[in-house]
Amino acid sequence: MLLSALVCATALYGNVANRSILVFSKTAGFRHDSIPVGRQAILDLAIVRGWTVAFTEDAGQIDSKRLKAYDAVVFLSTTGTILDKKQEKALTNFIHAGGGFVGVHAAADCEHDWAWYGQLVGAYFLQHPAQQEAVVKIEDATHPSTQGLPNPWSRKDEWYDYLADPRPNVHVLASLDQSSYTGSKMGNDHPIMWYHEFEGGRSWYTGMGHTQESYKDPVFLKMLAEGIEWSCGSSKRR
Repeated sequence: MLLSALVCATALYGNVANRSILVFSKTAGFRHDSIPVGRQAILDLAIVRGWTVAFTEDAGQIDSKRLKAYDAVVFLSTTGTILDKKQEKALTNFIHAGGGFVGVHAAADCEHDWAWYGQLVGAYFLQHPAQQEAVVKIEDATHPSTQGLPNPWSRKDEWYDYLADPRPNVHVLASLDQSSYTGSKMGNDHPIMWYHEFEGGRSWYTGMGHTQESYKDPVFLKMLAEGIEWSCGSSKRR
């Protein structure tokens, strides 16, 4: 069931309004304690930016008819196998119809047996070392989600390694300086944020966002908000 009623906010931010966002945070594996803080942060962004936002952990909401109400779906630290075949088809149809996808942190750690989902996100989670400070290198400062970010950007998070380097299939926005922290198994090329246009839709992913503190950081929140906006594109699906 929906965890929150739809929130209709007055457009207070620029000219972009009337975005409709579904935030999905179901977990069938590790559950991040930052999920409630992340949901509240996205709700706060919705109020400022004039979005309509709904929150759910009910996979039944990933339904072809229901998804027509949304411009983008945010997978907020989802883990494990969380969709059945019908729901997988609904998400596929949503993307093919021009919908947006945003993956935050553990969105790369779910649906490991569904290859299409891995292509949508861009990479699957492999492992991570202990949480620690690392240096993020901004590779493309022209994208809305990276404009104005510190470069280099030093921050503490849980830094994911991925099963394969996504670079050949996505546009990398930021990567990690491997010399700035310990415990990675990725090698020298370590993308941590990227986007791509995919089978008619748009996908934006950040490996950041494990910690509760992330969702209280205005720099991180602006990055996330712009990623969500970009994923919506010029969609007028409603």
